[in-house]
Amino acid sequence: METMQDLFRRLEQLNSIGAALSHERNIARLLENILIAAKAITHADGGTLYRVSDDRQFLHFEIVRTDSLKIAFGGTTGEPISAKFPDLPLYRTDGEPNNSMVAAHSALHAETVNIADAYTAEGFDFSGTRRFDQNTGYRSQSFLTVPMKNHENEVIGVLQLINAKDDNGTVRAFSDSDRRLAESLASQAAVALTNRLLITQLETLFESFINLINMAIDEKSPYTGGHCQRVPALTMMLAEAVNDTTEGPLADFTMSDKDRYELKIAGLLHDCGKVTTPVHVVDKATKLQTIYDRIHTVDTRFEVVKRDAEIEALKAILAGEDKRGVEASLTEKLRQIDADRDFLRRSNIGGEAMQAEDQERVRRISREYLWSDPEGPPGKLVDFLSADELENLTIRAGTLTQGEREIINYHIVATIKMLEALPWPKHLKNVPEYAGGHHERMDGKGYPRGLKRDDMSVQARVMGIADIFEALTARDRPYKHGMKLSEAMRILENFRNNGHIDPDLFEVFVQQKVYLKYAREFLDPAQIDAGI
Repeated sequence: METMQDLFRRLEQLNSIGAALSHERNIARLLENILIAAKAITHADGGTLYRVSDDRQFLHFEIVRTDSLKIAFGGTTGEPISAKFPDLPLYRTDGEPNNSMVAAHSALHAETVNIADAYTAEGFDFSGTRRFDQNTGYRSQSFLTVPMKNHENEVIGVLQLINAKDDNGTVRAFSDSDRRLAESLASQAAVALTNRLLITQLETLFESFINLINMAIDEKSPYTGGHCQRVPALTMMLAEAVNDTTEGPLADFTMSDKDRYELKIAGLLHDCGKVTTPVHVVDKATKLQTIYDRIHTVDTRFEVVKRDAEIEALKAILAGEDKRGVEASLTEKLRQIDADRDFLRRSNIGGEAMQAEDQERVRRISREYLWSDPEGPPGKLVDFLSADELENLTIRAGTLTQGEREIINYHIVATIKMLEALPWPKHLKNVPEYAGGHHERMDGKGYPRGLKRDDMSVQARVMGIADIFEALTARDRPYKHGMKLSEAMRILENFRNNGHIDPDLFEVFVQQKVYLKYAREFLDPAQIDAGI
């Protein structure tokens, strides 16, 4: 006979279990904890937790435990359950309810079934139980089967407990207090599970929207889409390495599961502002490229200039000038035109830093080859190159003008504006800071806010290194090949020395060979130097 003291003790246990279930984020652990708690509170030797399938046609085994047989499947055990325990159908092949199975009956009718002895019970098919007992030497006796109903009174699972034991270890029937406590626990567990599933679904939906943004960036530019996926991966690799560090200035840095999720989201969103960046700037592979490469327009002008030179030569010959002299002069002029055209074509590529004399040669070509612009006043000669073309073709390094670099750099401003406009929940409140700081420098010379090392979180500094290293080693850019690891590491070391990146994080990056782990997963094998 259960005393009031025992009942109060079990009620307190029930309350503490309910509170613990509400805090669990991992669904597998949550399901496992529900069954373990139900077994403990009813003194059951074994139990099974089922979940109703999405189509509501089956009961799926989630967790199976029998202490005396040392059986444990599902949950966090790592032992797969589906091959050993096939789903229980809720309906027969003729469409009628499968009321012969006690778990199915409990789910279909949303009612608790308490059976003192399965071998003598009537109305239910326990043949599978008998076969299990024959194979294991077990004796399944008392059963308590409780439906798990959520806040909408919908059955989402079934909790089945087997063989309640008294203080002496003797199997007994489940009491009324066992039933009430199990039903209360099942109700709390169903609400906790529903909440957790809802949160998981919302997180999945949220991440799908993020991936949608990255897909939009990817569709705009195949050259940067991979960047949006690789930077978060490298960010998490380095952050985990720092988390594992037990010595040095970063030894106190630790991350919880919530911290990891927050950093993951920040990594995925770190370049979301690129949706505002014009495609022709993002994809600018040559200096004159906009929607198309304007070098072809310049080529056409050269053909016009050559035609004009030939016409002038013919007019001179018709006017009585020495034919040989005119033809020789024309040949030399056409040779120079072709040489200057080839030079502008090479200058347009922007692969190496342009020398000052080459920049001056571009300006000279623009001044010397005057031509009649069909869009200008009739007969008026203009410079060969427009002011915009001249600015682009004299870019010292790369393919972007200063104005275009500012457009590219604006993406981080747009990112910050977009992220700061969102109503972040408490566990994601740092996403704007983490994502918005990856172009800042430790010496305060970065952008857009000119933050210094002490103004930034470790996570933001981690992302800065990840962003730089991915850009150095990426092999899908239109204007360069992916660097070898040794070259990228040398550049990153220089960035450490000149105050660009965090020296402590760089030390972890090197000592724990984060760069090599990343390279093996994302880089071409040819980029990985031997012995590095």
